[in-house]
Amino acid sequence: MAENCNHNCEGCSVENCSSRIEKLTANVNSHIKHTIGIISGKGGVGKSLVTSLIAASLNNSKKNTAILDADITGPSIPKAFGIKEKVFSDGTYLYPSYSKNHVGVMSASMLLENEEDPIIWRGVLLGNLVKQFYTETNWGILDYLLIDMPPGTGDVALTTFQSIPMDGIIVVTTPQSLVKQIVVKAIKMANEMNIPVLGVVENMSYVESNSGEKIYVFGKSNTEEIIKEFGLKLLARIPLKENTSFKVDQGLVEEVKLDEMERIKDYLISSLEGDK
Repeated sequence: MAENCNHNCEGCSVENCSSRIEKLTANVNSHIKHTIGIISGKGGVGKSLVTSLIAASLNNSKKNTAILDADITGPSIPKAFGIKEKVFSDGTYLYPSYSKNHVGVMSASMLLENEEDPIIWRGVLLGNLVKQFYTETNWGILDYLLIDMPPGTGDVALTTFQSIPMDGIIVVTTPQSLVKQIVVKAIKMANEMNIPVLGVVENMSYVESNSGEKIYVFGKSNTEEIIKEFGLKLLARIPLKENTSFKVDQGLVEEVKLDEMERIKDYLISSLEGDK
């Protein structure tokens, strides 16, 4: 490894570096127009929920969409979509399973005989599996591939950033003030990797009473002020809703309808596709 390495291999002039990781390419049967990583600085902020909701919203707008579940040790995407099928391979390629509305999903939980079995692997193996999912899955023709990243800024997240070409990332957070430092770390990591931050989503922002009053369970948010110094956009504040949790637990995330997700979807299409 070169001295003062920042792990950003792209554009690095140091030759024969032992840490160099080249960008991967999808296989010849996979044509992916846009790839977006969904990240969080810590676990428990609803990153996988936001990933699932964005995918469902894009899919509802006739955009062929799939999710690569890179949260190998805590995979939850298949459950949100009610997918119980195991990974199928024809000996050459892996094939995603599909939700009721045809969102493609590839996840480590689909490799397990029992989805509740833990995956107890070291970081290198976890990172290699993410890369294998990307290169060996027959994704077909996709408008959007969303990558549900593992929480934090550890080895798997670093490997994914280094090896998989992305159009940008979305950072998911919650309103608590203690999250500020964690959000900033995630943003700085993306900046060091030269990956654009498309925006920030604040989850569990508030609860709405029957009278329409917004109750800020975790206190008033200062997320917008935090990210202004980075010139970033707050894409949405997603409320806590009992119905959302119920539908996700039942594998019915595609039935969740939130105006906030429509705004995120419209912003992504406008930003990445322009007037196309």
